[in-house]
Amino acid sequence: MEPSPHPLPEGEGSVIPGGCMSPLPSEEGWGEGAKREACHDLKICGNSETVSSTAPFFELMKGEIMEKIVYKPIGIIRTPFTKLEDMPIQPVGGQGIRGEVKVHPEFSGGLKDLDGFSHIVLLYHFHLSSGYSLEVKPFLDDTLRGVFATRAPARPNPIGLSVVRLVEVQGNVLVVEDVDIADETPLLDIKPFVPRFDNRDSERIGWLADKAKSAGTVKSDRRFV
Repeated sequence: MEPSPHPLPEGEGSVIPGGCMSPLPSEEGWGEGAKREACHDLKICGNSETVSSTAPFFELMKGEIMEKIVYKPIGIIRTPFTKLEDMPIQPVGGQGIRGEVKVHPEFSGGLKDLDGFSHIVLLYHFHLSSGYSLEVKPFLDDTLRGVFATRAPARPNPIGLSVVRLVEVQGNVLVVEDVDIADETPLLDIKPFVPRFDNRDSERIGWLADKAKSAGTVKSDRRFV
């Protein structure tokens, strides 16, 4: 078995450096070396205990509660929307509007084969939102709704998701279309959009049943800042 390219100090336990993994992979089929290597990419915060350099990843996770997860942006999203006012609130309202997804060079190798997809899913951090409430008045309604029943950007974990058209891949830059994202938004992840995987026939859409049709025309404001 080859040694880890990122060994931890021997002797005393050491806090694991780096980012985090989520969701957790299945333990089945993972060898001890793979478990330890996964452990190097995990950071547990809010816990003063140190972690042994030989502690297998899954043994660690079975005995610990992750109180905080830290992600490192993999790039930045550039769009024409430098102010929150009058932005589209969903990609349907940003049809034809272009932007650029600038992936940091150290992650550009992960863009291989992405040009074969017409649409991609962008996951990003709502960096302009401030705090959150568990009940909010969403852009499409004047009634207080549970935040998890809305697409409001002010959330306990302010993570955004947009499906955009991929126009072109230029090195580490993705030219995209139909954007509804604020300029300089930190990018967390990119996934290919696959209709057979992602499309569903919805039986109900709750309070949005008679309001979703307005998503293409309603614009944002500063209510969540």
